[in-house]
Amino acid sequence: MHDADMLKTIAAELGRIADVQEARLADERRAVGGDIDWSALAFRWRDDGRLQAIDAPVALPLDRLHGIETQKQRLVANTRQFVAGLPANNALLWGTRGSGKSSLVKALLPTFADDGLRIVEVPAHRLVDLPDLVAILANRPEKFVVFSDDLSFEAGDGSYKALKAVLDGSLAAAPDNVVIYATSNRRHLLPEYQSENQAAQQIDGEIHHGEAVEEKISLSERFGLWLSFYPFDQTSYLEIAARHLAARDIDAEIGVDAPWERAALQWALARGSRSGRTAEQFVRDWAGRQALG
Repeated sequence: MHDADMLKTIAAELGRIADVQEARLADERRAVGGDIDWSALAFRWRDDGRLQAIDAPVALPLDRLHGIETQKQRLVANTRQFVAGLPANNALLWGTRGSGKSSLVKALLPTFADDGLRIVEVPAHRLVDLPDLVAILANRPEKFVVFSDDLSFEAGDGSYKALKAVLDGSLAAAPDNVVIYATSNRRHLLPEYQSENQAAQQIDGEIHHGEAVEEKISLSERFGLWLSFYPFDQTSYLEIAARHLAARDIDAEIGVDAPWERAALQWALARGSRSGRTAEQFVRDWAGRQALG
C-alpha cells in the first residue's frame, strides 16, 4: 500500500512537471505565432525570450537634438535608405556619456514610423537571443531597428559572438528588414588593455596587432556606420538647455547672463558634465521650480 501511494505521488508530480513544461512551450508558441501586438511602434525583448509591445514609447523630436548635426544627418540618411528597401548599414554610435546617442536612435521612430519603421530594444545581456529574435522579425512587412543601448562586453564575456554572427559572417545574419543600431562608450565595445597593445609587432614597417586586439576590432568593424560623439562645449550645452526650455514655453535667451544661464552652468559644474543629458535634467529641475514659484 505504501508503494502504491508513492507511485501515485510520483505520477502526480510528473504530471505537474509536464503541465508546467506544456504551459511554457505554449507561451513560446504564442510569442512566435501571433500573440504579439504588431500594431505597436516599439517593442522590448524580455528576459523570458518574448517580444513585448511598448505602449507609449518616449522619443524626442529630431529638431530638439542639438550639437550632433553631422551624426544626425548620417544616421537619418542611413535609416531613410533602410525604410525605402535600399541597402543600409548597421550602426555603432560611440562616445562620451550623455551626448545624445540613444536619444538620436529613439528620435528616428516618430520620424519614420509612417514609413514602417519599428524599434526593438534588446538589453546587452540578451544578445545571445538575437538569432531567435531575428527569426521572429524576418517575415514581417515592417522595418525593424534592433536597438541595444550602452553596449559593452567584459573580458571573458562570450555573448558578443552572437552579435558578431548576426551582424556578419553567419548563415543566421539579419534579413533585409532588420538593422542593428547600438550605442556604447567604447569604440571597440570591449575593454582594451596596455598589455594587448604590447603584443603588436612591426613587420616590414607595418604594424600587426596581436590576436586579442584583432578580435576586438573585428566586432566593431562589423558595424558599417560608425558615428562618434564628443563632449559639448559651454555654448553648445547652453543651446541645448535653451531648446529644452523653449519646448516648455519658457523664454531662454543665451548670452545675456540670465538667471537660467547661471543656474544651468552651476548645475553642470555640480554634475561634472556639460552633456545633453545634464542639460535636460537641469531643465526639468528649473521648470519645476519656476512653476512652483
